[in-house]
Amino acid sequence: MAFRFLPFRLLAVLVLALWASWCSARTLALTFDDGFKPGKQPEAAQWNAQMLAALRGHGIKAALFPTLARMGGAGGLELAEAWGRAGHLIGNHTASHRSLADPKVSLDWFIADVRTADAAFKGLAGFAPMLRFPYLKEGDTQAKRDGMREWMARNDYRSAPVSIDASDWYYNIVYAAHLKAGDAGKAERVKQAYLRHLLDRADYYDGLARDVLGRSPVHVMLLHTNQINAAALPDVIAALTAHGWNIASASSAFQDPLYAQAPGTLPAGESIVWARAKALDFSGLRYPAEDAVYEEPLLRDAGLLP
Repeated sequence: MAFRFLPFRLLAVLVLALWASWCSARTLALTFDDGFKPGKQPEAAQWNAQMLAALRGHGIKAALFPTLARMGGAGGLELAEAWGRAGHLIGNHTASHRSLADPKVSLDWFIADVRTADAAFKGLAGFAPMLRFPYLKEGDTQAKRDGMREWMARNDYRSAPVSIDASDWYYNIVYAAHLKAGDAGKAERVKQAYLRHLLDRADYYDGLARDVLGRSPVHVMLLHTNQINAAALPDVIAALTAHGWNIASASSAFQDPLYAQAPGTLPAGESIVWARAKALDFSGLRYPAEDAVYEEPLLRDAGLLP
C-alpha cells in the first residue's frame, strides 16, 4: 500500500517508528588478536577451524591481528593464512607483543618489532598494513606516542583501534581451567557469563560513544583467538544479533572516521571511544578501561573461579 493512501496519523506513527529504528541501529565488526600456536596448543588447528566455520556460517568477514610470539613458526602462520584465504583482513600485532607503554620499551625497539612482524605477515593473503597495538597501549610518553604515529604515516601504516574492549582473555583463562579440571558444567556457566559480559561491554561503549560523538559509530570489537571463542563464537554472534547488533565486515568498519582520530591522551591507548572521552575530560572513566580486576569479583561472587 502506498504511503499516500494511509491516514495521516498512521503515516506519522510509521515515520516515527522508522526514525526510532534508525536511531537505535547498532553495528559492529569482529576482530581477533594473537593467532593460535600449534607448538603449544595441540588443538590449535581445530580451534582455528571452528572459529572460521562460525564466521563463514554467518557470512561475516572479520579481521585477525596476529603476533609472532603467540603463533610460533610456520604452523601458526599457516593458520593465519587460512583467515586471509577465507576473505578476512590480516593485520600486524607486532612480533613480541610488548607494550609501548612499558618504560623499558623504547620507540626504536618497538618500531623494529613492528618491522619484524611486517616482514613475516605481508605475504599472507588478505594482509593490510594496519597495526593493532599490544594491550591497546600507544605509548607512555608524548615522544613515543607521536614518534610512532609519525613512523606509521611515513610508512603507509594505519592504526587499527577498537571501540569496544572486553576482557575475553580472562574469561578464557577461567573457562579453560574448568575444562582442564573436568568440570564441564562450570565451564558452561562461565561461557554464559562471558556472553553477558560481551553484551554489557558493547552496550557500555555504544552509550559512551553516543555521549562523546553524538552518534553510534560502526564499532570494532576486540576479541582473541582462544579456546572460549572457538567454542562460543556461534553463541557470541547469536547473542549480539538477538541484542540488536548488526555485524559488518571489519574492512568496512575501519572506514568510519572515528578510527582515523588520534586523541591527545597520555598514557595513550585504550578503546578509541574511551580515549576520546578521556581527552574531553569525561568523569567516571576507570583505568585501565578493561582488565581482570573488574571481572574477577563478579566470577568469584558467582562461584565460578577455579
